[in-house]
Amino acid sequence: MSTMTSSRTGTRIRFAHAPGFWVIAAAFLTTMAFSTIPTPLYAIYQQRDGFPTYVITVIFASYAVGVMASLYLAGHVSDWLGRRRVALLAVLAEALSAAIFLIWPDVPGLLLARFICGVGVGVLTATATAHLSELRQVARPGEDPSRSALISSMVNLGGLAFGPLVGGLLAQYVSSPLERPYEIFLVLLLISAVGIALVPETVERLEERPAYRPQRVALPSSARPLFFASAIGAFAAFAIFGLFTSLAPTFLAGVLHHTSRLLAGVVTFAVFIAGAASQAVFVRLSRPAQLRLGLVAMSVGLVGVAIGGLIPNLYLFVIGGIVAGVGVGLVFRGAVATAAALADPSSRGEVLAALFLIAYAGLAIPVLAIGLGIALLPAEVALLLFSALILILVNAAVIRMLAAQRR
Repeated sequence: MSTMTSSRTGTRIRFAHAPGFWVIAAAFLTTMAFSTIPTPLYAIYQQRDGFPTYVITVIFASYAVGVMASLYLAGHVSDWLGRRRVALLAVLAEALSAAIFLIWPDVPGLLLARFICGVGVGVLTATATAHLSELRQVARPGEDPSRSALISSMVNLGGLAFGPLVGGLLAQYVSSPLERPYEIFLVLLLISAVGIALVPETVERLEERPAYRPQRVALPSSARPLFFASAIGAFAAFAIFGLFTSLAPTFLAGVLHHTSRLLAGVVTFAVFIAGAASQAVFVRLSRPAQLRLGLVAMSVGLVGVAIGGLIPNLYLFVIGGIVAGVGVGLVFRGAVATAAALADPSSRGEVLAALFLIAYAGLAIPVLAIGLGIALLPAEVALLLFSALILILVNAAVIRMLAAQRR
């Protein structure tokens, strides 16, 4: 259903708020899937060009750096520029990234494409999360706001899950595996941009724009301990995702001796989809109960991943990753819901951008560290150290989140 509104420039077609919600959700899903589609393709690039494994972590980190830079510099501007306009620019940045992957497939081009992809994802993540909440509030004013947070988080993780699966399928079964995925997503991203242009705006643009400033956390001092506890939990959760979106195919091929491109995509898909599914399965649990369950699952899963790499055993590595993914989904949802609840509507985009800024630091920093570790140590030892550090971090973060919520 759409509505027609008049303007000085003529008659414009706009979706109503309810279908507009799903248009933004679909665009968000497509963008997040595009951001992880190179996961099973890194090994093909490496085989083609012969670069060492740490280059993969640098290429991946360029994406995370782009996300963090855009979250810090522009993740909050939709609060006063408008959700629709900022979301549209973000999706067009993704389309530009897809074009660069096709035009310049060498390492410098991959670095640039991944950086631009990260810029678009950083802007869209906070913007779309806030936009979905506001569209849903208008379409269903009596609904529990946590419903929108659940859908937004599932779309985020679901998109991250489907990217490697699609990339692995195309790499395994179609010709030109380094071109076809980007061609398909270039079309999907352009379609998404058209849809976003027709979605209602939910932020009233001010006649006088505030003076620009980079990101900050616009919260009262009493709320900051709970916010930063949530952000540390998101940091630890995204570190696990970073492992499976950057180096999991390398571990599968080198340590576990399984070189299937499809398997590389399926393993990453399984970890992410477990994170998305856990949020729906355990939605009726209280937030503290979800956090406790998430802590247990992440801890057990990390132990499984580490032992699976040491033995080595493919099944233990994969099952450990899936169990950890269940925990990541619950901890991540709790972090997003907590941060959104702490913010008032005028600063929601900014607060969510700050949360994702810290979360994506978890995507980059540990992955770079494990990439350096692989260059200096056996891959199995580097994986063990990574798992131990994240295990300590996630326990400290979630325990602090639970303590803060009891106050």
